[in-house]
Amino acid sequence: MRKFYVIAGLLVIASMVLAACQPKTVVETVIVEGQPQVIEVTPETPAGPKILNVNLGPGDVPTLDPAVAEDTSSITIIESTFIGLTQINEETSLLEPGMATEWESVVNEDGTETITFHMRNDVPWVRWNGKEVETVKTCDGSADRMVTANDFAYGIYRNLLPATASPYGYLLSMVLKGAAEFNNGETEDFATVGVEVVDDYTIKLTFLAPAAYNAQIAGLWVARPQPKWVIEGDDCTEARGERWTEPGFFQSYGPYTMSEWIHDSSLVLVKNPFWPGSEFIPQAKIDEVHFTMLDEQAAFAEYEAGNLDASGVPLADIDRVKADPVLSKELVIAPNLCTYYYGFNTTAPVVNDVRVRRALSMAIDRQGLIDNVLKGGQEPAQWFSRPGLAGAPTMETHPDLGVKYNPEDAKKQLDEYLAETGQTADQLDLTLMFNTSSGHQKIAEAIQQMWKDTLGVNVKLVNQEWAVYLDTIKGKDTPQIWRLGWCLDYPDANNFIREVFAVNGSSNPVDADGNPAGGVMWKNDKFEEIVKQAAVETDPAKRVDLYAQAENILVMEDAVIAPIYWYTRVTVTKPYVTRTFSVGGHELYYKWDINK
Repeated sequence: MRKFYVIAGLLVIASMVLAACQPKTVVETVIVEGQPQVIEVTPETPAGPKILNVNLGPGDVPTLDPAVAEDTSSITIIESTFIGLTQINEETSLLEPGMATEWESVVNEDGTETITFHMRNDVPWVRWNGKEVETVKTCDGSADRMVTANDFAYGIYRNLLPATASPYGYLLSMVLKGAAEFNNGETEDFATVGVEVVDDYTIKLTFLAPAAYNAQIAGLWVARPQPKWVIEGDDCTEARGERWTEPGFFQSYGPYTMSEWIHDSSLVLVKNPFWPGSEFIPQAKIDEVHFTMLDEQAAFAEYEAGNLDASGVPLADIDRVKADPVLSKELVIAPNLCTYYYGFNTTAPVVNDVRVRRALSMAIDRQGLIDNVLKGGQEPAQWFSRPGLAGAPTMETHPDLGVKYNPEDAKKQLDEYLAETGQTADQLDLTLMFNTSSGHQKIAEAIQQMWKDTLGVNVKLVNQEWAVYLDTIKGKDTPQIWRLGWCLDYPDANNFIREVFAVNGSSNPVDADGNPAGGVMWKNDKFEEIVKQAAVETDPAKRVDLYAQAENILVMEDAVIAPIYWYTRVTVTKPYVTRTFSVGGHELYYKWDINK
């Protein structure tokens, strides 16, 4: 017996040494019917972290601050790190609970609507400490800092504060009681704004008028919490101001938080283990999401090399992908509730004449662009508000609405202008600007050639990096013609035509004195009246008719923009990725999974 135990002991020691060296098999000794026997066991490889690799597009993420975010890249990160009171389902566009578990609405005697939101009380603020995600403690260290109604009120306050200069301040100003006056600097008293903190987990928002989209707006990033103690400082935290979103300072509370941001290169989100999850906003299944910042062409090459798990398909590769036996199975083409358009600075030389703007718009062969360049099943856009939104016209109900390809009328419009001004087409000095992207460049080059062939004009093309470009097209130096896309914030035409092009809308900003300050630089009193009326109209048919009237003013009568196409998504995804497909341009990665 003593000999047996010596042998057994030596074998156990040997197995430990072998295991330490991490062999493919482990030697163990077991007792079978009273006799020692040596066996080889192949252990299971410990599962590593699930890491998703995706691309955000060329250029740095402009910001992670919900108070100043306005672009797809920034909002995509915010959607996974900060959760609103409500949530719009990324596939169905239906309204779902977010941080609020329930809410009720009352219409007040003055015609305003107050919505009371009841919040969950189990969500702490978190941060990445360099090694792991940890909860943020109160100054005395006795408790976690929890997300409260005061945090939501502070987020709304920062969005509306004139000093923040939020590019989305207009949105709440259009709907929230007292918000416009506070945002415009008419009053410095935030108590006049329709925001009331009832207790730590109850908040009331009062809107100017009842509307189905009020509860949707309440959930958008513009009304999400920000950590006041980091931004302004407190007894135990140094004030970081605008730098609060940088690595080391960043704090959030959603399914993910940010652990790394190498500007102009990459960004990493890590799973927040302290997010409790819900039926609608689950705990993340993927441990880390790694974002690159590449042009679509370079990103697709990385996808084919196995370095990215999902990617957009560049225009030049669509035919090849469709024909490829592997890639074609990974390809998804589906409608997106987005619109691609060219805007005109209506105060700039040459395009300050509506005939020129109308000619340029009518000279765009939208279907030809889709068939020969885009090739992704997009639809020619005759107006701005994407069909499928509440209140938006459709091709079935309004087939002749808006602008269409009409080279004869386009030439006639331009000839009238040229005769009046004593110029020839080749003398016109015109520039089109777009944000740097191979896809946008191919589209611009195709339309540039259409303008040359149909109108005889030579339009120069210039481009800028994304963050710089956003500043350019919202300022006094907005170019004559500029490119942009708009995707839904919430599924209503009000979010498109009014919130983008009404005075002080996203692409029609004004300065402190109410004067045009960028974008289309345009005002039409009839348009303003119609979109305000449509926003509160309760009869669906009348509402669609009002928006149709507004669209006709925007794209034909005043030709403020040239709508080009209604988007589709054209993406490939590796077969081991389980995912949702957002119709609004912002992917929710906490609903994705990797199975390999």
